[in-house]
Amino acid sequence: MSSNGLTESEDAPATQKQVRVWVDGCFDMVHFGHANALRQAKLMGDILVVALHSNADITAHKGLPVTTEEERYKMIRAIKWVDEVIEDIPCYTSVELLEKHNCDICAHGDDFAANADGVDSYAAVKTAGKYREYKRTEGVSTTDLLQRLLQMTQQHLCANGCDPHNEGNKFLASSKLITEFMGPETREPSSGDTVVYVAGSFDLFHAGHIDFLQKCREVGNFIIVGLHSDREVNRYEGRSYPIMSLQQRVLSVLACKYVSDVIIGAPYTVTESMLDNLKVDYVLHGQTPVYPNKDGSDPYEAPKTRGIYRTIESGSALTTDVILQRIYEHRLEYIRRNSAKEAKEERVLESLKKRRDSARVANV
Repeated sequence: MSSNGLTESEDAPATQKQVRVWVDGCFDMVHFGHANALRQAKLMGDILVVALHSNADITAHKGLPVTTEEERYKMIRAIKWVDEVIEDIPCYTSVELLEKHNCDICAHGDDFAANADGVDSYAAVKTAGKYREYKRTEGVSTTDLLQRLLQMTQQHLCANGCDPHNEGNKFLASSKLITEFMGPETREPSSGDTVVYVAGSFDLFHAGHIDFLQKCREVGNFIIVGLHSDREVNRYEGRSYPIMSLQQRVLSVLACKYVSDVIIGAPYTVTESMLDNLKVDYVLHGQTPVYPNKDGSDPYEAPKTRGIYRTIESGSALTTDVILQRIYEHRLEYIRRNSAKEAKEERVLESLKKRRDSARVANV
């Protein structure tokens, strides 16, 4: 018994149960909108559990996905707010499913979600009082992104070069959102860190990029990613690149747990002063081609002269062009998928309107 007359168990502060938040979805072609959803969901509790539907379920309810199950799992596991990933879960979210995985609440965006039959996928958890909502990120969705990619394949990747600042890039990142993506863990490199610098477009941020960044973490523990401007990317990639604007690419890369910091609009040439200012120990590059500067010079001459330049083999064959090729090969199916989704959303909205109108009449 303690001095205040209480037993040890009574005297000790009660251990507060951690709140486990459940989020489920397809997460096809994972983008910064998905990452922002998971960031908001994590704020609702302590442990974020993300559950993904199988490709078979996605095909049945929404149409053929672009990315494989393994690619989607890898992308979600790499998002820094995610604590646990559960594979192959059904498209209908039940209270029993939450209880099986010890989750207290289920979070979803403020847009209506329905299964293939038009039924609210979250009806059961809403009834049980376990449903929470976060704000959907305006200006981006998998459907919109797929539509942009379909337009690119229709133009045969714009052989003459298209304006990268197209109408599809409607999203503008605020400084507030960028700061929220950086998080409180953002810091300057310390004397004990091994600083690695990598640069590129990191366009349509995908599982191939994750494999590369994981390999970079084997070389150093502080990874700085230099993101080239839209104009610079279009200069060396041509066609319709970049698909995602610089602001969109910044958010996608910042959400990755392997990335320590991002240089926004990084210069194409890695200079001596950059290496000194960023305290870079190694400059790494993947197996993709290194395009010369406009004057024909090597953008990596400085790190090569210092002997700190390395080429990394990620082990992944996935590239942005590979994803575009998949869409090109199945473009008719994806066009049908987008059309069906739009038609389904119109039916759901009409149904909700009728219910609201009926409720108003009943209350008169």
